[in-house]
Amino acid sequence: MVNVFLRQLTAWSGVLALLAGCASGGGLVPQAKLGDASKLSARAAVASAPLSPAAWPARDWWKRYGDGQLDALIAEAFAGNPSLRVAHARVRQAAAFAGLAEAAQAPQMGAAAGSSRQRYSANSALPPVLAGNWAWSNAASLNFSYELDFWGKNQAAFDAAMDRQHASEVEAEASRLMLAVGITQTYLRLSQTYAQLDLAQAVLRQCEQLLALTGERVRAQIDSAVELKQAELAIPVAREQIATIRESLAHIRNQLAALLGAGPDRGATIGRPQLADVRHAAIPASLPSELIARRPDVVAQRWRVEALREDILVAKTQFYPSVNLGALIGLQSLGFDNIFKSASRVPGASSVLSLPIFDGGRLRSNLALRDAEYDIAVEQYNQTLVDAVRDVVDQLTSIEWMGQHVALQADALTTAHEAHALSVQRFRSGLGNYLQVLVTELQVLSQQRAQIELDTRAFDLDINLVRALGGGYNSIADAVSPTHAGPLLR
Repeated sequence: MVNVFLRQLTAWSGVLALLAGCASGGGLVPQAKLGDASKLSARAAVASAPLSPAAWPARDWWKRYGDGQLDALIAEAFAGNPSLRVAHARVRQAAAFAGLAEAAQAPQMGAAAGSSRQRYSANSALPPVLAGNWAWSNAASLNFSYELDFWGKNQAAFDAAMDRQHASEVEAEASRLMLAVGITQTYLRLSQTYAQLDLAQAVLRQCEQLLALTGERVRAQIDSAVELKQAELAIPVAREQIATIRESLAHIRNQLAALLGAGPDRGATIGRPQLADVRHAAIPASLPSELIARRPDVVAQRWRVEALREDILVAKTQFYPSVNLGALIGLQSLGFDNIFKSASRVPGASSVLSLPIFDGGRLRSNLALRDAEYDIAVEQYNQTLVDAVRDVVDQLTSIEWMGQHVALQADALTTAHEAHALSVQRFRSGLGNYLQVLVTELQVLSQQRAQIELDTRAFDLDINLVRALGGGYNSIADAVSPTHAGPLLR
């Protein structure tokens, strides 16, 4: 019986193979090609930066800022941020899809049992023992099915699902990085706003001192009531500025609390940042070639490309014959007396071969769709890689120019302080007027605010450089690397 079954299977395979030319995917191929990071030259752009083989950021890169409160906030966010939990849930979802794809490669077996009671017609062709009588009908069976994966369809579907799972894992790492960057940058804004508050309070104290000095000059008949009113006006203006800054502090604390996945009350407990001075690190000597393993967005997009490559293989196998095997072992009987007798056995086997012959171009369109999706993903990967290299170089360029900005700003601030000191000295001695003091005071205030902005920008550039370099992620060490990429077999 087995030999007869195999001969029939072989015969059907031959017939379907002859018909295989009716539906063909010949001539359909992807057009896009993966870019090579080593060809994205950036040597000249980073020539002036210090290079080091070990300059990639650490996984806990924010600890280099020496602020224990920041460390605690990021750890709390990793545990409580809803968006990060969504990313982890997507990883579990992708793993479940991979499990479904893997199950399709295994034999399937199921059991069924049933019993029914029925009255049979007395006017039918049934024998007298059943005609006009009630009887039980019983059945129990084990069913087996298996699809022979001659062309690798199920394996390719499983590989695609695994690639998407890897992409989800890497995207969770990208979410982790962006959350840490977001908290650190918001924390930096909190530090900047505190510095602005210090400046505003110093301005208020200075205005109060000038008001007292102006009052003395008015009493000495050196100044008039006009100068006194000008000095008095500066007090509420300075206090209004302080109130505005305190409002900003409250908003930033609320934003930090939201990033932690907590309510506004949690934000109110966040104290003043104590960030250490930023020291820009050296630049990795292997930039940009190793960036493809260090940027989560680049690695995730590469996994998406690999998944779509497998989808093309799945689409191609649909042009070929499919072979499904089935088997049945069961028992059937009328009544319960004979259900377990050998005569009640109902064994069976089946083989089904199928091949699309005329489908109106459905399969060709499906393959063309997969090819186009692959091309889109490849070009998106190429663009992501180009953007990643540009992102790093942009940060390095700004950091390089930062040195000149710092020197120029220091000169401007020194000059403003000297001019202000001279105007106050002349004002005290009765040689100058309040307007001169006010002008130089505004100049000092402007330069001090510019200094705060510059200090904050130095920190922000360092944070953005860490982000651009992948934030301590390494696909080789942290996850499976998409190394099996290659040209599609046709």
